[in-house]
Amino acid sequence: MRKKIRFRVKSQSSQYDNSGSLNVLPNDFVQAIGPFVFLRHIHYRGPRAVGTQLEILERPRPHRGIATITYILAGEVEHGDSIGNHVTLGASGVHWMKTGNGVICDQSIRPEFGLPDVSVVEIWINLPSGRKAEGPDYVSLLPDDVPTQQLDHGAGWIRVLSGEIEGNMAKAPNYSGEVLCHIHLEPGRKFLMKARKGVDYAAFLLANTAIVNYRGFQAGDLVAFNSLGEIIEIINDGGMTIDVILFGGEPYSEGIVAEGSFVMNTPHEITQAYNDYYDGKYGQVFQ
Repeated sequence: MRKKIRFRVKSQSSQYDNSGSLNVLPNDFVQAIGPFVFLRHIHYRGPRAVGTQLEILERPRPHRGIATITYILAGEVEHGDSIGNHVTLGASGVHWMKTGNGVICDQSIRPEFGLPDVSVVEIWINLPSGRKAEGPDYVSLLPDDVPTQQLDHGAGWIRVLSGEIEGNMAKAPNYSGEVLCHIHLEPGRKFLMKARKGVDYAAFLLANTAIVNYRGFQAGDLVAFNSLGEIIEIINDGGMTIDVILFGGEPYSEGIVAEGSFVMNTPHEITQAYNDYYDGKYGQVFQ
């Protein structure tokens, strides 16, 4: 039985702001999908992306209580942080960071040489309360570090960014049993997956249209599933390839209090996060 659609956040081209940024989570329907509390797609094409000037993806600012994933589909992202990391990754690379008890992060985006398009997905995963008290950590994943499985009959491929899907285990640390993958489908092909019980799932369409569990959706749509059913089916019924970010995890059972890039369990912890930042406990970024 295919999973029922819980809700959709319908895309509109006007939702992308002047920087080509579309925030899809949180939204008017839900604060989180499992432990996922933030999803943003930055996408622009053509002459406006050409040049060497870096554009800000994440200004130097404090983070606490989350793991962040910056997944690069096109372009380059330069990452710097207050624990000494300074890494630039290109297409298919992943910047993963556990912000833990506080870190300052700085990320800038630019097109790759000779390739003007930029497409970057930024995701925040809420850490369990015990992990929020741990020190920050950072992992950079090159394209070859991300498990990639070719689908049968040349249908496309799936890249596992977090957790385990279809026997493929991501190399990034995983603290909440979450799953996150990028599905690429050729025209006329489909992807079928049996969902885990007790897990909230959602799909974000990056490009073109698709049929998801019998219903049609378009690029920019966020599709959330309810607990009924067990099959997730994505069909590319168009004439162009499609790309989908599929993610999910067990419902987050602790309180969620979010303010800026601090995501904690209580208002008091938010206050403490600010106090620690102003006391200089997060350090500073050197590049």
